[in-house]
Amino acid sequence: MVLNRVAVVDYGMGNLRSVAQAVMHAASSVDHAEVSVTSDPQVVRDAHRVVLPGQGAMPDCMRELRESGLLEAVLEAAASKPLFGVCVGMQMLLDQSDEGDTPGLGLIPGRVVKFDLAGQIQPDGTRYKVPQMGWNQVWQDAPLHPLWQGIDDGSWYYFVHSFYAQVAKPAHSAAQTDYGGRFACAIARDNMFATQFHPEKSAAQGLALFRNFLHWQP
Repeated sequence: MVLNRVAVVDYGMGNLRSVAQAVMHAASSVDHAEVSVTSDPQVVRDAHRVVLPGQGAMPDCMRELRESGLLEAVLEAAASKPLFGVCVGMQMLLDQSDEGDTPGLGLIPGRVVKFDLAGQIQPDGTRYKVPQMGWNQVWQDAPLHPLWQGIDDGSWYYFVHSFYAQVAKPAHSAAQTDYGGRFACAIARDNMFATQFHPEKSAAQGLALFRNFLHWQP
């Protein structure tokens, strides 16, 4: 009997294969967990947990989510069950993005802005590059979110992004990283948790986040 159905939302704009494989790998150690990649709104509605990936440009992601017919199912999930957003899937949860001046889903107050690092020098003497691409340390905010359970503060995660989140309320920042200044790289509100970095590309500490998500009871 399946007691923990997880839907990875396929609206045409996500790194679905690697995200789904990572969630499936995490689910292999969780009893009665079943992971499906789906473009069917009813499967999203029937799931116990939802993963919202996103890759590419914010305007494209929002358009495809609307045109796929999955928007309402995702909004229902965000209001009623554990939801994990990844990369642009995190940015979509906010009110607005400066990328194409695109409205988001308005689920977590805040704005997505572009890095402005022209002329700034990194500690190693090189110039900051945009996008941020590579590994960076993630510092967990207090109070500690349940999804950080068993994960060391300052763990390294993999980033690829030119835009980042500015949350309106500090309480919605679940973790921060530093790239020319600190910013929220994980955000959370109620039953929603989302990361700018890619857990699916972040080895054991990424799988640990997905595993904690599969056990999370917000």
